[in-house]
Amino acid sequence: MSNITAGTWVLDPTHTEIGFSVRHIMSKVRGKFETFEGTLVTAEDITASTVSVSVDLSSINTGTADRDNHLRSGDFFNVETHPTMTFSTTAVAQNSDTDFVVTGDLTIKDVTKSIDLAVEFLGEGADPWGGTRVGVEASAVISRKDWGIDFNIPLEGDKVMIGDKITITINAEAVLQA
Repeated sequence: MSNITAGTWVLDPTHTEIGFSVRHIMSKVRGKFETFEGTLVTAEDITASTVSVSVDLSSINTGTADRDNHLRSGDFFNVETHPTMTFSTTAVAQNSDTDFVVTGDLTIKDVTKSIDLAVEFLGEGADPWGGTRVGVEASAVISRKDWGIDFNIPLEGDKVMIGDKITITINAEAVLQA
C-alpha cells in the first residue's frame, strides 16, 4: 500500500465479501454478511491510514435459513438489540510493500475487543467506469466467546457442536471518491 493514492475509498459491496468459517461437529460452516458499508482513508504515510466498517448482522447468510435465523437470535448475535457489528482502526503496521497488520476495535453486542487483521494489498488501478479501485484481502482468527457469543450443544465425550474459533475473511474492492 506504499504506492496507494492518498484519499477516501468506499467499499464496493458488489465486489466485496465479508465472510467467516467456524468448526461444526466434524466439518466447517461458512457464511457471509450481505449488507455492510465501509470507508478506507489512506494517508501519505500509510501507517496513518484508517478503516471503518459497519456490518448489518441480520444480513448473515450461511445458505440455511433456519441456521441464519438462529444466528440472528439471542443465542448468538441478538440482532433485535444489537443490529450491527463495527470495526475501526487503531493502528496500521507495514511489513512489506503488500503486507500489513491493521489493528482495530471490533464491536459485537456492545463488547469491544482489539483484533489484528493480516492484510494483503492486491493493487490499485483504473476500472472500466472511469474510477480508481484498490483491492485487499484480510483475515483474522477470533474467539467468539470474547464477545459473549458462547451458545453451544454438548456432544458425546467432552466435545461440543460449535467451535470457539472464528476465521474472518475479507476480500474487498474500494473505489476512490472524487
